[in-house]
Amino acid sequence: MALSVEASRPARARQAVIFCCDRNYYPYAMFAAAQIAGRHPHRGFDICIASLEAIEEPPSLSELAVRHCTIDAAHLFADFGLDDRRTAVTYLRLVLPEAFSEDYDRILYLDSDIYIQGGDLGALIALPLAGRPLAAVRDNKQWRTPSRRMVDFDRLGLPQRPYFNSGVLLFDVPAFRAANLLQEALRIGRSQGRQLVRHDQSLLNASMLGNWAELSPSWNWQYTWSSRLFAAMLGPNIIHFIGRCKPWCDPDNLLSPQFARDLQIFLARHFPDHPPLPLGPGMLPDSLAMRRMLMKHLLSSGRLARYLERFPSDLTVGP
Repeated sequence: MALSVEASRPARARQAVIFCCDRNYYPYAMFAAAQIAGRHPHRGFDICIASLEAIEEPPSLSELAVRHCTIDAAHLFADFGLDDRRTAVTYLRLVLPEAFSEDYDRILYLDSDIYIQGGDLGALIALPLAGRPLAAVRDNKQWRTPSRRMVDFDRLGLPQRPYFNSGVLLFDVPAFRAANLLQEALRIGRSQGRQLVRHDQSLLNASMLGNWAELSPSWNWQYTWSSRLFAAMLGPNIIHFIGRCKPWCDPDNLLSPQFARDLQIFLARHFPDHPPLPLGPGMLPDSLAMRRMLMKHLLSSGRLARYLERFPSDLTVGP
């Protein structure tokens, strides 16, 4: 399958970290890209922004040497039942191994709604995957209950399997292409995609059906009301703001104000036309939300500990 890619600069390495975004999410993707560049000044991988339309980079960020790539792929998803929330860019991650097959052997895809706290991304990208085409972190719904049934597997008439979150994906490009996984995902999306709850995530899971390597949750700590306090103590490498609360959209002050403060400093410098973020106090210690969150953490601590025991280090690859 030939895909047209227009790039702002040639590839410089055989590995890449790639974000897929539109103009709305572009400032947040660049914030994460800047965090990665700052933590990996001598990196052996490219940092790329992939989009369906050309996006102009602020001159103040040119020193990051981010590779901007426009992929002509929107036509592939025309029959997926797109809408204002679920646009074609939602599915762009599916085509990354095909679009960049000439440039990269390994691709680490990252969602734009993340916060980089640490970790060696070069070591993560180089992890041996025992021939599997993809590595990812299990979806948080199965952290404490590994056998929890996933509704999209039932809707597709598939057997239940471990189910990963698609916010952080490590692609072995040759293995992914050899298994024809893009073609399988497109087939499912066109025939049954409209009935799926998790959309691109379920398409990938249905295509892989268990043929993936499991990464430590440190690389995709899904930041919910039942896990955020553990994150403060465990220090995961990547915080992923799943759900509706984001550092730039947190009207109820449910997130730590740290994230919005750091993002606001970046936006004010490089995207001065971006509306200022509402910088609230965060969740109050005596609020009902805090009490509910404390109780949830207390009740789930044992099961989460058993899950984390499977990963003695952040570079442990699960079976």
